[in-house]
Amino acid sequence: MEYKEIDSNIDLLKVLEFENELTYYAFQNIDFSNILNVSTNISFYNCIFLGCTIPDHINTKVSKDCLIFPQIKAPFNPFINSLYTKEILYNNYKVGVPKSYELTLDKVVYNHFIKHGKEAKDIKETLTRRLHDHSITNALNDFISNYEKRKIVAIMGGHSLSRNDKNYLSVARISKKLTELGYLMISGGGPGAMEATHVGAWFGGKNDSVLVDAIEILAKAPLYNHELWLDQAFKVLEKYPSTNYKSLGIPTWLYGHEPPTPFATNIAKYFANSVREEGLLAIAKGGVIFSPGSAGTIQEIFQDATQNHYLSYGFASPMVFLNKDYWTVNRPIYPLLLSLTEEEKYKNMILSIYDTEDDVIAEIEKFPKA
Repeated sequence: MEYKEIDSNIDLLKVLEFENELTYYAFQNIDFSNILNVSTNISFYNCIFLGCTIPDHINTKVSKDCLIFPQIKAPFNPFINSLYTKEILYNNYKVGVPKSYELTLDKVVYNHFIKHGKEAKDIKETLTRRLHDHSITNALNDFISNYEKRKIVAIMGGHSLSRNDKNYLSVARISKKLTELGYLMISGGGPGAMEATHVGAWFGGKNDSVLVDAIEILAKAPLYNHELWLDQAFKVLEKYPSTNYKSLGIPTWLYGHEPPTPFATNIAKYFANSVREEGLLAIAKGGVIFSPGSAGTIQEIFQDATQNHYLSYGFASPMVFLNKDYWTVNRPIYPLLLSLTEEEKYKNMILSIYDTEDDVIAEIEKFPKA
């Protein structure tokens, strides 16, 4: 049987209205002491408990065929039952006090990650990280289940793209328009072109002049290694605190020196970059837009090409390149892919390259949605 997942007190209470013998349920990060008292007539069979608090009077009602994974002490929750948000990752950040970043969950976890090693040797540490990443993947899948799979589009590009570069505005405008057309925009969740993706989505439904104003504020700290990079982002969010749209950032603590953009409304942050990279491209079934980038972006291009070639997820999706000069002269990846496709060494490729925002948007839109 397939396990039914319960990851909130509300969901548990709904189940308890109709059942008192719970079978094949997976409970994640639930504190049963807040819900079930001594007199509660309930029992559990073939259930899984992930990081739950189970008081003694409930523990006696848990059969031996249940699996119990206890909470593990760490600066992060290995059984997290939802995606991160800027409020969670930047919990102690204070605008105007850039050094307060050191007190945030994001930085505390990164420091822990570095202290124990990017490739940790301690089995408890490696297990805890894997459990965390499993929980994040589970939460991510729950989140994207609310969207049509071909309406999820990724934008890839360099982390070093300056906020005052015209390409930053171009990426933001593409993302803004696609968001308004009903697409869920996703990225690697970091700075540069990734941040521009989420800035665009944040300002979906608003005038272009508002987007331009926001980017002008951001541009006072153009690169992520600027002391005020994060501070300027929160100043924009103070000025424009709400959005009608969601976007998904998928960053990693492997590159934890690059803070995640707070403009992503939902953040799936991983320890294992391999899981993060593969998953990011796998869910972008509506297509991937490749804006200028370096080694990381080029790696993603060939990962995406491989998935399309083998129809790894049932069908191929568009690979849309932004900036002809960059991808044909500066980094001549596009001619190579085209040549390999024409020679039938790559199959199922849906390749295109453009210089204008409208052409990129039109290419994504013409991809069948079913």
